Amino acid sequence: MAQHGCGGSWRGQRGLELGIRIPRPLGHGPSRFIPEKETIQVGSEDAMMHTLFADSFATLGRLDNVTLVMVFHPQYLESFLKTQHYLLQMDGPLPLHYRHYIGIMAAARHQCSYLVNLHVNDFLHVGGDPKWLNGLENAPQKLQNLGELNKMLAHRPWLITKEHIEQLLKTEENSWSLAELIHAVVLLTHYHSLASFTFGCGISPEIDCEGGHTFRPPSVSNYCLCDITNGYHGVDDIHASPAASIPTTESVCEVEALMEKMKQLQECRDEEEASQEEMATRFEREKRESMFVCSSEDEESAPTRDVSRHFEDTSYGYKDFSRHGMHVPTFRAQDYSWEDHGYSLVNRLYPDVGQLLDEKFHIAYNLTYNTMAMHKDVDTSMLRRAIWNYIHCMFGIRYDDYDYGEINQLLDRSFKVYIKTVVCTPEKTTKRMYDSFWRQFEHSEKVHVNLLLVEARMQAELLYALRAITRYMT
Repeated sequence: MAQHGCGGSWRGQRGLELGIRIPRPLGHGPSRFIPEKETIQVGSEDAMMHTLFADSFATLGRLDNVTLVMVFHPQYLESFLKTQHYLLQMDGPLPLHYRHYIGIMAAARHQCSYLVNLHVNDFLHVGGDPKWLNGLENAPQKLQNLGELNKMLAHRPWLITKEHIEQLLKTEENSWSLAELIHAVVLLTHYHSLASFTFGCGISPEIDCEGGHTFRPPSVSNYCLCDITNGYHGVDDIHASPAASIPTTESVCEVEALMEKMKQLQECRDEEEASQEEMATRFEREKRESMFVCSSEDEESAPTRDVSRHFEDTSYGYKDFSRHGMHVPTFRAQDYSWEDHGYSLVNRLYPDVGQLLDEKFHIAYNLTYNTMAMHKDVDTSMLRRAIWNYIHCMFGIRYDDYDYGEINQLLDRSFKVYIKTVVCTPEKTTKRMYDSFWRQFEHSEKVHVNLLLVEARMQAELLYALRAITRYMT
């Protein structure tokens, strides 16, 4: 047993003698935010998880870190993998190399080098032209034309009009068919949202990926002088956080206070209902206030050339509705919803995908274990709806039957900062933001929050794009 423990350093030493550089993983576990010992370890999973790991490996040719974090919620992961497999590998309007290139374009909008690198490899594997990877200007004009829609969907989907759709469908020899465009839109929204999950959960690159390994030999204590000068003092230090396992009185009180608010809101609902005018006013107030939610760490970061070459107009990013005098009308979900309009349009033009997306949305929205931190048998539907509707509110989408006054009661400022950052500018998400909300909740519950953010964001983007397509068709 003792020999097994030092095998890695023996191989490292032997490798040095032979002049071979031995890579070592740079991080500890699949997430920079979640201690490795608190993730689900490969080999200790139950039968359902084991099947999902096998499916993921068969589909992707690897067991990636996104899967290893998402498996906290096996029911969702199963739906996610099935949908992603269909979009990338099953029969569909777009050729395989186009699908991966569109994935690269979408992930690059958020400087998500983790997803970009995965799809660069997949793009080459299915026979994609390496020249396209030198920059979007080297890709076919048809894909270049998608750049405008990509950036609007990622950052300001409320600006998409039927004229944008018309330009793509009527550009003579470089035109898109309706079916191809639906496929492209679903891929773009899938990867914008997956970039949110990647940054929101602090996903680490795998050892064989760029940024996932180092060739520096380990020292006896597993760190060296350069670590200490950078303020890193070992494995435990990197995961020390306010959300650590020792409950504080303050964080326990936060959970109790949140549950009390939920109880009070339920009682108020039962007693009286606000008028339609008051509901509309509360929505507009929440939409306006969401513009002023920003992190103290919110600063512009220029994308690296390596990622930014996959898209145009690197200065184009998320902007709130009313900045610079812009006014965006409210998108009433009653006038155009996923259930009544978007679902059937997608299913008609790209069969089965509407069904797969619908299942995934429903699983994320309805997923519950009836727990909140250390409490059992809790109805969390009010909280889940507040999170979902807050995200749609940030995108201008309003549900007439929802009282937006509940959002301020249930979501505190640190949580709103985290939600807005992960959804709108995920590349700016920090471990401090992750640690500072819901400090007494389990990591699996924070991953659950990210699933809601992913699906609510994807649906919001889809609604704007599909509404524009519908308007073009009619």
